Amino acid sequence: MLKLINAGLGRTGTTSLQVALERLGYGPCYHMFDIVSNEERLAEWEGIVCDGKQPDWPSLFDGFASIVDGPPSLHYAQIMKAFPEAKVVLTVRDAEGWYRSTHDTLYQFVVRNRQNPPEAGTRQARMFRMINVLMWDGLLNGRFDDGQYAMDVYRRYNQDVIDSVPADRLLVYDVQQGWEPLCTFLGADVPAEEFPHVNSTASMRERMQSLGGGPPAAPEGLNRPGPGPAAQPPG
Repeated sequence: MLKLINAGLGRTGTTSLQVALERLGYGPCYHMFDIVSNEERLAEWEGIVCDGKQPDWPSLFDGFASIVDGPPSLHYAQIMKAFPEAKVVLTVRDAEGWYRSTHDTLYQFVVRNRQNPPEAGTRQARMFRMINVLMWDGLLNGRFDDGQYAMDVYRRYNQDVIDSVPADRLLVYDVQQGWEPLCTFLGADVPAEEFPHVNSTASMRERMQSLGGGPPAAPEGLNRPGPGPAAQPPG
């Protein structure tokens, strides 16, 4: 039975949250990587996102105790109704940091696939279509290149989650805060080890390149962050 729903957008610490939740007993945790690597799950989400099919949420998440990242995060409201006892964690970070990290990782998959369209029917083409419908042409209305617009959408999305989820069911959470807020929210003991910070911008670039996204160009209108973990926090 699903016990926790992450409503945060990608590049807000969702993979770090996945590792933390599994450490706290909320595993297995369903992640976008579980869709990318599984033909049946990819087909299911193509139907939901691209064809408007209404899923059987309990069946879709059977065997999982928690879910993080997209595409499930953008369907949080529907999933909440299917699992009325599940808690919701909205992972957040500052808007400019989110934009830079997203531009340098996830968006490069879009750029490269627009420049060199993959062969129809391949896994790469199907992933590109699904993510485009959901995120780039969906939530962001094809305007991610406009940094200010994209950051405004990001802020509005987060506020919509805050406004729509009952306060006693929601944690607004920056993974840089570590274990304490998450454990308090879940009523769990704080582990002795450090909070996991995984899926850095550099490692995510490698994943995107393996899926057809090349090295990033600088986002227009924003200063490039300097090197180091403070400028490029994990996702």
